[in-house]
Amino acid sequence: MRPDAVRLALDAELRAAQRRRGGAAPRVLDVGGGSGVLAVPFAAAGCVVTVVEPNPNALATLSRRAADAGVRDRITAVQADSDALDQVVPAGAADLVLAHGLLEVVDDPKNTVAAMVGAVAPDGAVSVLVANRTAALLHRAIAGRLTEATRLAEEPAGRLPSEPLQRRYDTDGLLGLLTDAGLVVELVQGHGVLTDLVPGSVLQDSTATDALAALELQLATRAPLRDIATRLHAVARKTVGAV
Repeated sequence: MRPDAVRLALDAELRAAQRRRGGAAPRVLDVGGGSGVLAVPFAAAGCVVTVVEPNPNALATLSRRAADAGVRDRITAVQADSDALDQVVPAGAADLVLAHGLLEVVDDPKNTVAAMVGAVAPDGAVSVLVANRTAALLHRAIAGRLTEATRLAEEPAGRLPSEPLQRRYDTDGLLGLLTDAGLVVELVQGHGVLTDLVPGSVLQDSTATDALAALELQLATRAPLRDIATRLHAVARKTVGAV
């Protein structure tokens, strides 16, 4: 399977972290890491990974996945909420902090990002992947669900009352959240720029699937297409001297 833009960006960041550490294994902190969808592959690639996750069932699945992949010794699982991050993870301990699908559901995203900044080492990076408000509105409008699209346009948090998430982000909102925390945003890209807009019948052909994956990579950082992607991905740096 062709790697997507998010994974390519993270792999580049991990290579940079390994160089900074003189060849030592990069240290990854996956906040809200669930069942190890990211943690296990990163551990298999040689990283030392800590997963902070409140759900015990997800952590049990993570343990099984890690055992099956032969990487249990590279993964530390901590049952805790993201708002207790500073109590369970040493300050400056991670080269890369992940929050993928997390900031939409936490009670206070500003506090969560601040805790992530505290956990990342100087020159390390924070990677966030969030649901895109603009995409949610666009997809509903295309489907003829105009009342829902209107509500998403008017609702400051970019969500519908029936939805389990607490908020969505647009590009400006995501940039503001990260920069306000003292991070320097180095990359903003779309994840799923076109995938949810292409008819499923087209993707039954493997050639079309490969072509779409290649096109997604080409368009991931290109505005305004980036800004209508299903999810937005940002990599932001904690500069030396930043609190």
